[in-house]
Amino acid sequence: MGRGTDRVYHRNVSLGFSALGLAALALVSGRAAVDDHPALTIEQVNKWETELSNWGRWGKDDERGALNLVTPQKSVQAARLVKDGVTISLAHFADLEKAADNFNFGDTKHEMYHNPTTGKIAGALDIITFGIHDGTNSHLDALCHYALPREGGPVVFNGHPQNLDEKGCKQNAIDRMGPGIVTRGILVDIPLMRGVEYLEPGTPIYVADLEAWEKFAHVKIGSGDALFVRTGRWARRAKLGAWNVGREAAGLHGSVRPWIKQRDISLLGGDGVNDVQPSGVVGKGEAAGRPVHTLAIAVLGVPLVDNA
Repeated sequence: MGRGTDRVYHRNVSLGFSALGLAALALVSGRAAVDDHPALTIEQVNKWETELSNWGRWGKDDERGALNLVTPQKSVQAARLVKDGVTISLAHFADLEKAADNFNFGDTKHEMYHNPTTGKIAGALDIITFGIHDGTNSHLDALCHYALPREGGPVVFNGHPQNLDEKGCKQNAIDRMGPGIVTRGILVDIPLMRGVEYLEPGTPIYVADLEAWEKFAHVKIGSGDALFVRTGRWARRAKLGAWNVGREAAGLHGSVRPWIKQRDISLLGGDGVNDVQPSGVVGKGEAAGRPVHTLAIAVLGVPLVDNA
């Protein structure tokens, strides 16, 4: 999958920011005071494509985007936060059970191979097939995964053409992200803050909620941080069963995009699809369904971890 648009995280994969994020956690109670929020229109979303752009910020040939904010100095600062040295995976292993949120479920095979000369068993091969971009499998979206429409054809982050073929992306592919990511991880646990098990599907998370978490957790989200937002999706699934997360899910409201730009987040992740679904964007357009994905990936150059 080196040149593809996604990377699946299996068990035992080393995610530098997962353990480091423990230093930034705080167990708090309470509820963020959320003001009434005006509707977000597709015209505003389209306007942000220019106003929030990171194109050219790290050079015209750049294909790493906001991961450039994870400097060696940032990694050193993050490493100094470690206290317990406990590693926690952000991944879910391949889900092979068909469900409302796992329609591209997989299959397993155990095949034995025989020597054509002797007829004896010569070896075995275990095979797992599954869809990596459905609602249960953890994956990282590359910067070629979302594009913006242009007259000459769709373009991805930094103005590169979205060149796709059967081998994957030609620009902004997953293998252009560089070495492993080691930075400070901030977990924003909205259900914990509100004193509930989980957020109901369709619940939007606003800037006011993110800043309320900062206040209660005594942490300031800043440049180069990896931000992970928990909605309690897996707790709800365990209690009530699977549902189509792609159509209805708690998540970030599209209005958080300027804030993500202001704070210089390097990577964004969540336990669902990151975007609140339905998005609530008024109007029709390429970015109406998932404005967080579109603006983060194609405009800001921020890769997303889905279904963490």
